[in-house]
Amino acid sequence: MATTNDLKNGMVLNLDGQLWTVVEFQHVKPGKGGAFVRTTLKNVLSGRSLDRTFNAGTKVETATVDKRAMTYLYREGSEFVFMDGETYDQMHVPEGTVGDGANYLLDNTEVVVAVHEGQALYVELPTSVELVISHTDPGLQGDRSTGGTKPATLETGAEIQVPLFVSTGEKVKVDTRDGRYLGRVNG
Repeated sequence: MATTNDLKNGMVLNLDGQLWTVVEFQHVKPGKGGAFVRTTLKNVLSGRSLDRTFNAGTKVETATVDKRAMTYLYREGSEFVFMDGETYDQMHVPEGTVGDGANYLLDNTEVVVAVHEGQALYVELPTSVELVISHTDPGLQGDRSTGGTKPATLETGAEIQVPLFVSTGEKVKVDTRDGRYLGRVNG
């Protein structure tokens, strides 16, 4: 337990059986009446945001969320297997928990897995990854109808939009948050 006076960004609260991360908070002391705390909370599982106001000093239940550096090993059915770098323990994380991040996961990718009471809540990938393009059609000279981009399939099977000059076999940098092409990788 903590009080609203102890709130910090990144703290995880257990409200009505759901876990919420404190994204923003502001202590407000109006001229008259009691002080209060205005917060923006993000649901850990669904990602939904919510604004909530608490009276100052209200007790809130905190949840212990352990963020562990882990390495992605392989996929087993609908689960992804990660290994803790310190203890070498393996953790099976369901596909739904990994979410869209699965599009950018290669073996041995270093990630952060947030764990609460032995259950994985979410998987945080690096903000960008380098992947090889397994297939893309050659760009046609003068084809500007698509804004100068074309679809390309990555080695993970995900499809992204790339500029016309990118070809099959090239390594590109991709933003894991929205699948945006960030540039070619030389080497």
